[in-house]
Amino acid sequence: MKLSIKLLASAGLLSLAFASSSAFAAADEKLRAAAEQAQPAVIESLHDMVLIESGSSDVEGLRLKALGAKTERRKTTKGAGADMVIGTFEGTGSKKLMLIAHMDTVYEHGILDTQPYKVDGNRIYGPGIADDKGGIAVILHSLKILNDAGWHDYAKLTVSFNPDEEVGSIGSGEIIAELADQHDVVLSCEPTVAPPVAKNESLLLGASGTATGTMDVKGKASHAGAAPQLGRNALIELAHQLLQTQDVAKSIPGTQLNWTTAKAGTVRNQIPDHASAGADIRLTIPDGVQKLQAALDEKVKDKLIPDTEVTVKVTAGRPPFVANDRGRALAKQGQAIYAELDRTLDIAEMTGGATDAGYAARSGKATVVESFGLAGWGYRARDEYIDTNSIVPRLYLMTRILMELGKAK
Repeated sequence: MKLSIKLLASAGLLSLAFASSSAFAAADEKLRAAAEQAQPAVIESLHDMVLIESGSSDVEGLRLKALGAKTERRKTTKGAGADMVIGTFEGTGSKKLMLIAHMDTVYEHGILDTQPYKVDGNRIYGPGIADDKGGIAVILHSLKILNDAGWHDYAKLTVSFNPDEEVGSIGSGEIIAELADQHDVVLSCEPTVAPPVAKNESLLLGASGTATGTMDVKGKASHAGAAPQLGRNALIELAHQLLQTQDVAKSIPGTQLNWTTAKAGTVRNQIPDHASAGADIRLTIPDGVQKLQAALDEKVKDKLIPDTEVTVKVTAGRPPFVANDRGRALAKQGQAIYAELDRTLDIAEMTGGATDAGYAARSGKATVVESFGLAGWGYRARDEYIDTNSIVPRLYLMTRILMELGKAK
């Protein structure tokens, strides 16, 4: 049975038709062979990148330049001021395509002393190897395969590697959003969860946005032994407020709030006059920040300690990513491509994690799908790894889907 899906993009009227059981029934053997031949080079690239603990814009820029891209290092707008690497290819087709991944990791300098690069069967371990050095490797080696094949069926192909994703892309997010709006399709290359942790590899259609919550309580200091009654205990008031606001997000679908840090007082024998707390907030609705702020403001009016002052602030971070119908159709196309290799590809609807797909999809102009990186696990934890069994399928998926996007009218 043939299935035709039309994707109407808001910019450029991107349309894509495919047959789920006929057009993609047989694998492209030349492309599969090229992916198999590339696997050793992918592993070598992963080894080199893991040994660079924080990412290197020089190295990634040189690799893109070697593939024929016009490259630039662009300063991020906030944070440490590290450079983004942006590579641009000019082709002969009609579509504008963008690939994104990030160079930074969550690990502190020196992590290789305790978590070195190592190979154990089909697993390769190393800090950041899945999140997101594997995504960078997929992009670089997929483009090399296509470049070697003489594929230029695009009007423009942009690659963006940013250095601050793990801290919310505070200096690169707006740049990513601006670039994405100039393209028809954005493929984001965060990792997919490796079996057997997940049943199958997947593509992702949704990721939480982020925000931070801060609560500040002002009280009155006094001697804890001689005159505690003259004080206004900010710590006790903070505890009261944390308890009464801990479930506030449950009444607002699409939001999640967890208080995770707290601080009060400086010495044991003084009633503290100040206390504060911080919250991790996740959002899948565009007005979640406003709704949470209003609910929290109402809650903190109920105070336990008289004459204390309580303020709470919700600050927006990375926007949520929720794929539109065009993104869903593109993910289904990915499933059909994986089926050419007799592999099952799942579609994951949502994750509590946050990704730069949120910035790329914010305006709705581009078609965006997440998790084109390698399969792995243990990211942001100990013993992070990628599964080498995913290298060939992921290279095949990326190259095939780019080729099909290039053909789309």
